[in-house]
Amino acid sequence: MPAKEYDVLIIGSGASGGMAAHTLTQKGISCLMLDAGPLVDFPRQRVTKAVHELPYRGFGKPGRLPHVVQANEFNANQWVDETQVPYTHDPEEPYNWVRVRMIGGKSLFWARMSFRLSDYEFKAKDHDGFGDNWPIGYSDLAPYYDKVEPIFRVSGRKEGLAQLPDGVFLEDNSPYHEHVQRFMAAAKERGIPVTKIRRSLGRGQFASSFNLLLPDALATGKLTIVPNAVVREITIDKNTGLADGANFLDRQSRREMHAKARVVVLGASCLESTRILLNSGIANSSGVLGHYLHDQFYITQSVVAIVPAARGNAAPRAGFGGGGYIPRFRNLKTKEKNFIRGYAADFGAGGTPDAKYIPAYGEELQKALESYRGSAMSFTTMGEVLPRFENHARIDKNVVDAWGIPVLRFEARYTDNEFNMAKDAIDTYSEVCQAAGFEVLARSDKMHPPGYSIHELGTCRMGDNPKTSVLNKWNQSHDVKNLFVVDGSSFVTGGSQNPTLTILSLSMRASEYLAEQMRAGNL
Repeated sequence: MPAKEYDVLIIGSGASGGMAAHTLTQKGISCLMLDAGPLVDFPRQRVTKAVHELPYRGFGKPGRLPHVVQANEFNANQWVDETQVPYTHDPEEPYNWVRVRMIGGKSLFWARMSFRLSDYEFKAKDHDGFGDNWPIGYSDLAPYYDKVEPIFRVSGRKEGLAQLPDGVFLEDNSPYHEHVQRFMAAAKERGIPVTKIRRSLGRGQFASSFNLLLPDALATGKLTIVPNAVVREITIDKNTGLADGANFLDRQSRREMHAKARVVVLGASCLESTRILLNSGIANSSGVLGHYLHDQFYITQSVVAIVPAARGNAAPRAGFGGGGYIPRFRNLKTKEKNFIRGYAADFGAGGTPDAKYIPAYGEELQKALESYRGSAMSFTTMGEVLPRFENHARIDKNVVDAWGIPVLRFEARYTDNEFNMAKDAIDTYSEVCQAAGFEVLARSDKMHPPGYSIHELGTCRMGDNPKTSVLNKWNQSHDVKNLFVVDGSSFVTGGSQNPTLTILSLSMRASEYLAEQMRAGNL
C-alpha cells in the first residue's frame, strides 16, 4: 500500500466510482481507488462443468441465502457470501441486498438498460405534492447524460416523450416484429407508448466500469487501484473537521492500513456507502442518513401471453422475437385515484412460457411446451417505490462481518401505493394483450421483497436544506465539505427507470465540480 497522500481517495470501483476516476484522472488529479473485492480473471474463473458434475448439482452450497442469484452454484463465487458479510432484518419483512465485491462492481452484471430521468422525477413533488423535489432539475443533468451516453454507446430511438427524454443514441432502426406491432397498436389506442429498449452496447454489449472507465483512467498514470481493501471507516482530522482518508483492512491478510487523501469520494454502492458513513459516525447532522431507502418494486413474468399465430407451425418461429419497453404513462396529464407516480415494463417476445403455467405433466407437458415454443410474450414490471423516512437501514450493533465491522439492519416495506400500482399494471398489460388478440396464459401482481430490483437508492439523499438532507446539489456532504457521495444513495426519488445512467451522470457532474473546487483552492 503506497504511503503517499493522493489528491482524491475513491471508495468503490463500480459505475459511480469508476466514473469518478475516469473524470478526475483526465483532469490530472491523482486518485487512489479502494475496492473490497479482487481483480477477477473471468475466463479462468468461470464454471465449465455440467450441472451433474457440480458438488451441489447447481443449487449452491447450503447456508447461502436462497434469493435472487446468490444460491446458484454457477454464480456463487461472483456475489458476496452472506455468511461472511451478513445483514439483518425482521424475518416477517425480508429485504434482499444483492452485492458484488470485485473490481468493476455491479456494473459487471447490470442489464445495461439506460434511461434518463425526467422532471416527472426531479420535480415529483411539484406534480403530486408528495415528498421532496431534487435540488436539481433535468436541465442540470442533461449535459452530463449527453456526455455519458456516447461513452457507453446507448442505443435507442428518439421518441419525443417528456417522461422518457431522448438521448445521444446509436440509432436503433431494427424493425418490430408484426406481432409486437399488433401489441403496440392496441397499446396506442389506450394512450400507452411502447419504445425500443435503450441499452448500453459498448465493449460488445458488455459495457462496464471495468472495461470502459477504468482502462482510460489507468492510462493517464494518475490512478492506483488497491483490490481486496475492506473499508472500515472514513477518518476525520480533529483540527480541521475534514476527511483525511480511510482506515481499511486487507481482505485476505486482515492487515489494518490507512489511506490518506485531500478529498474522499464514496462510490461503494448505495448501502455500502451508507454503512461506511454510519460506522464512521459522520455526515449525519440531519439525522436522515440511512433513511428514505427505496428502489423499484419488481415483478418478473407479471403477465405471460401467447400469440396464437406464432404457435406450432402457424408461423415461422425464427421470425417472432425482439421486445420493447413500456415507459411510465400513468399520472402524467391525468391523475389516478388510488396511487401516485407510475410504473414501466420491459417485455420479450418469441420465448417459451415457463412450464409452471401449463396444467400438464410428463408427455402431455412436453407436447404443450413444444406447441407454445416461440410464441410467448413475457412482461417484467418495475414501479416506483415512494421514498419514506420509515424505510431505512441502520447499524446492527449486535452483528459484525468477518472483518469485525458492524453490519446493516433493514426495515423496509411496501404500502398501498405500490400494491395498487402493481395491480393496475397487470390489469392494463393483460387488457392490451387481449385487445391485440393474444391469449393471457398467466398473470401475477406478487412483488418480490424490497431490494430485489438491485436498484437501492436514497439513503444519503441530496437537498438544499442541511437539516433534511445529507448532500448538497453537487453530491457534497453538508457536514464535511471534502466528502462526496456519488452513487445511488444520493437520489431523492427513483422513478420507474433503471438508475445506472443517472448514477453515471451524477458522478461525472460531481467529479467535474470537485475538480473545479480543487483548482480554485477550495478543497
